[in-house]
Amino acid sequence: MKIFNDYYNNEVKLSFADHPFTKHPKHVWVVCRLKNQWLLTKHKARGIEFPGGKVEEGETAEQAAKREVKEETGGEVERLVYLGQYHVTGKGESVVKNVYYAEISNLFDQDTYYETEGPVLLEQLPDNLRTKESYSFMMKDEVLPNSLKKIQQLLKSQVF
Repeated sequence: MKIFNDYYNNEVKLSFADHPFTKHPKHVWVVCRLKNQWLLTKHKARGIEFPGGKVEEGETAEQAAKREVKEETGGEVERLVYLGQYHVTGKGESVVKNVYYAEISNLFDQDTYYETEGPVLLEQLPDNLRTKESYSFMMKDEVLPNSLKKIQQLLKSQVF
């Protein structure tokens, strides 16, 4: 388990174990690839980030992950892999998110992308995300780099 502070100095516990904090998280975050590009979204208030959001009543975290990718980017998830969970102890509440890796098969234009401005495709993620104002705070702590390392390990070992 890795423990660090996020962009707002909240304590974050990140684990790549099987659901270490809860079997029923209320939030999801999905690191997406479409062929050889990263698929992100531009949140209207926060900036560029990977898609994610709340698990709605009656759906699983996996269903929520696929729905959020579709709503925020128009992407159709071909493969979804659970990576881990993180627990943020905030000032008002604590949040647990499942982190997933998704391979996207198709990207469709939509009339609405809900609270986002739609898909953002990048061949590579920029260095020093922490200093990039156009990127969301969610891209600026240790969750993303550790998740990217986990994805690389899984792809090299052909676990999925």
